[in-house]
Amino acid sequence: METVPLPYESPDPVHSADRFHGVVSRNSRMHAIFALIDDVGPTTTTVLIQGETGTGKEQLARAVHAASVGRPGPFVAVNCAAVPEKLLESELFGHEKGAFTGAERQRIGKFELAHGGTMFLDEVGDVPAFMQVKLLRVLQERQFERVGGTDTIQIDVRVIAATNRPLKRMVRREQFREDLYYRLNVVRIDLPPLRVRVDDVPPLAAHFCAKYARPGSPPKRLAAATLDRLSRYTWPGNIRELENAIERACVIYAGDVIEPDHLPPELNRAVNGIVPASIDLGRPLKDLIRETTARLEKRYIAKALKKTRGHVGRAATLCGYCRRSLTAKIAEHRIDRLSYTRTS
Repeated sequence: METVPLPYESPDPVHSADRFHGVVSRNSRMHAIFALIDDVGPTTTTVLIQGETGTGKEQLARAVHAASVGRPGPFVAVNCAAVPEKLLESELFGHEKGAFTGAERQRIGKFELAHGGTMFLDEVGDVPAFMQVKLLRVLQERQFERVGGTDTIQIDVRVIAATNRPLKRMVRREQFREDLYYRLNVVRIDLPPLRVRVDDVPPLAAHFCAKYARPGSPPKRLAAATLDRLSRYTWPGNIRELENAIERACVIYAGDVIEPDHLPPELNRAVNGIVPASIDLGRPLKDLIRETTARLEKRYIAKALKKTRGHVGRAATLCGYCRRSLTAKIAEHRIDRLSYTRTS
C-alpha cells in the first residue's frame, strides 16, 4: 500500500490551545465540548458523558470538575460495573456498624466523601434496577441514609455519569429507568471516538511520548512514517489503545526515534492490510457508513494530491470533483496541501 505523507517529521509540541484541564485535543468537535464545559463549570448541573470504551470519559469528567467554580471538594469516582451488585449500595452511600454481616465499623460512602465536589459514576448503565431507584432519589433530593442507618445525610455534589451503553435504547427496552435517564441527561456530552478525530493522533502521541519518557531523558520522537501508521489506523480501543502503543514503544526501545517497526505487530498488520470498518451495533449504521466514507474520501484525496504534487486542479480531475468542491473537501478533512508540493 502506498504511504501518504504527513506534514510532520516528529510530534508537534502540544500547544496550550490544545490542552483543556488535562485533556489534549486540537479537534474542532472536542473544542466545542471544551466550550460547553466552560459554560457548565459555574453550575452544579448534572452531566452525562456518552462514548465508546477508551475515549477518555473519566478524563473529561475530571475536566468538568476542574472547570467548576467555587467547589473545593474532591473528585470521587466509582466504576459501577466493577463493584459487586450486593456491595454497590454500601460503596455509594456507606453503612453503619452492624448493618450486615461483616460490617464491623461505620463506613462513609462515596457520595458523602464527594460533598462539595464531584461524584463521578462511571458505567452508570450497569447500575442494577434496585439501585436505580435509590440513585434517582439522591439526584432529586440530594440526600440519603447509610445502609442500616436512620439519619438523613444532606449532600452538595455535582454528579457526572458516563456510559458506553445506549441508555435511550435501554429505556425503550425497560432496562434502565426513564426518570433516572432524564435526571442524568441534563447536559449530555457525546465523546467522539479517536477514528473520527484523526487530527488528535499527533498531539496525543506527543503527549504520551512525554508522559512515558525515561527519567532524565528527553521524550522520544516519532518518525514521519510512524505518524503515518498511527494516523491511518482505526483505533478500535481509542485513546487507551494509542497510549498503550506509545508506552510500549517508549519502554521497550532505547533509541531516540520510534519507527513503524516499534509499534505493536497487530497495528502494523491492520494498517498494511485491508482494515475492515469497526462494527459497533450500539451506533446507527448510517453513522458508521458516513465515517467510513469520510476516511476513504480523505485517503483518496491525499493520494491524488501526492500524485499531482499538490496541484488542486489536476487532483480534482483525478477525483472527479470540480476545483471548488475539492478545495472545500481539503478544508473539511484538514489536509495540508502544501506538504504534497514538497513530495519527492
